Amino acid sequence: MQEAVGARDPNQAAAAPKTCREALELGRAFLARKGLIDARKDADLLLAHVLGTDRLGLYTALDKPIEPAELERARALFVRRAQTEPVAYLTGAREFYGRSFAVDRRVLIPRPESELLIDLARAHLAPRTAGRAEPLTSAARAAETLCCADFGTGSGCLAITLALEFQGARVIASDVSADALEVARANAKRLAAEVDFVLADGLDHFSDRRPEGGFDVLVSNPPYVDPKAAVLLPRDVRDFEPHVALFAPQQDPDLWVRRLVQAAPALLAPAGRLWVELGHDQGARALELAQQAGLCARLVNDLERIPRVLEARLS
Repeated sequence: MQEAVGARDPNQAAAAPKTCREALELGRAFLARKGLIDARKDADLLLAHVLGTDRLGLYTALDKPIEPAELERARALFVRRAQTEPVAYLTGAREFYGRSFAVDRRVLIPRPESELLIDLARAHLAPRTAGRAEPLTSAARAAETLCCADFGTGSGCLAITLALEFQGARVIASDVSADALEVARANAKRLAAEVDFVLADGLDHFSDRRPEGGFDVLVSNPPYVDPKAAVLLPRDVRDFEPHVALFAPQQDPDLWVRRLVQAAPALLAPAGRLWVELGHDQGARALELAQQAGLCARLVNDLERIPRVLEARLS
């Protein structure tokens, strides 16, 4: 532990870092020796968190003295990161679509590829949400209200982002975990987003709350990892993130895709869309399931050209 950011032994006081720069360099070297691929970035984020700033603020403070209490906190976080605990859990936050979401071990950590779901929703709804020269009547406003649903909301990152990107939209989000919903509700409150969170397992609650005309948007990042493939996951995922949100139930990676596409005809508005995040090898199976359910569907690649999202609509 002592090697993380300098020795604690008073007889080795000269080895202890005096400035933020020295602490950062030692932290980066320590994490690199532990084999962490993103050692530099991880060290930056952790020390910035300790100092109560961001990476830019850290770089402007490199020559400032580091306080003993700050050094101790940094040392503890570097050690925990060396044991593969995710940076997002150590700092308690992860950015998603330009906003900071609180996260802990009760929820999955939001990932950049999930932002594709929001991009697709924005592109699809752009004509409908464009500015109007004349104000709507109350009846027209009610008819024009966007209705969105998020299945398996976790931290609430998708549902809350939809609510904030489409001001005035009605957003319903569900999760099987009461602990996850506690995190999601806190995120919604802090970000001033109106979302109706529901504790539920399955899709029946969406049928009960289906608006007249159906949902314009239904998004989901469901658990799709085959439990038999757990050993292939990185340790920081396998050992720390909630298994109920990671691993597919009944050892069936396609279970929730199948149920979502089967439910879509009864849930979606005529021009509505279903977007489901997929595992790296799930695309072909998901597309076939959507077509078998009578939907028009396509796969959307992420930046690494992996079929990451199933998009489906009524035929």
